[in-house]
Amino acid sequence: MTKKTSLISALGEVIKDQGIEIGGRLPAERKLCEMLSISRTRLRELLKQLTAQGLIDTKIGSGTFLRQDPKMWKIDNHLNQIGRLLSQDPDYRFDVQEARAVLEGGTAWYAALRATDEEKAMIRAAYEQLQHYQQVGDLDRAADADANFHLAIAEASHNVVLIQLMRNVFELLHHNVVLARHKMYTDTVMANQLNQQHTELLSAIEQKDAHGALNSVQQHIHYVIDQVKQIDEAEARQERKNRLKKL
Repeated sequence: MTKKTSLISALGEVIKDQGIEIGGRLPAERKLCEMLSISRTRLRELLKQLTAQGLIDTKIGSGTFLRQDPKMWKIDNHLNQIGRLLSQDPDYRFDVQEARAVLEGGTAWYAALRATDEEKAMIRAAYEQLQHYQQVGDLDRAADADANFHLAIAEASHNVVLIQLMRNVFELLHHNVVLARHKMYTDTVMANQLNQQHTELLSAIEQKDAHGALNSVQQHIHYVIDQVKQIDEAEARQERKNRLKKL
């Protein structure tokens, strides 16, 4: 079971223990953070995912309300299907990355044109959190922050359809980020290049440079695709050499 599915299960238990019925209000964010022992950023990521699945409903100024009994939640099965698909078809990772290049190119373009000062501050906060976790070597939290950085950009696009699409594919995005990070961030040159790409994307959005934001996203994602393919090929060659030595 992944950390994400564990959190979903834990939230389901909280809902059960609190006796919350469909239409009922969930505890406030601060209380939920204490109950689940997670940060507010991580909680909001979880709530966005559940909202996108239609399992809860968040109303600004009112709170978060239960729309479906946790016993009926199918997210665990959804995540297991993703895991099976990735294991059965490794190239599926690259299809996801190519789709990201198309989708996130659009969200970055519109975020550069439309992001408010508050939204820019949120994007920068996600970026700084990403940098922090990278510096302390916490790969799991860095992966969370990386995905949140891209999702914050989508939220600033002010395009409801693009935002909904990003929320719906968030788990794929997160899974792909984790896979790529574990392959690339052990290499100092690659890590520095990825950090520079994130910095350029942030700068383009803050400067309202839509073309620059679009190009930064697409160059970033295609760089990841190319580097991961090279790493995969090198690993396959090494495995062949190891097998030959045993003959």
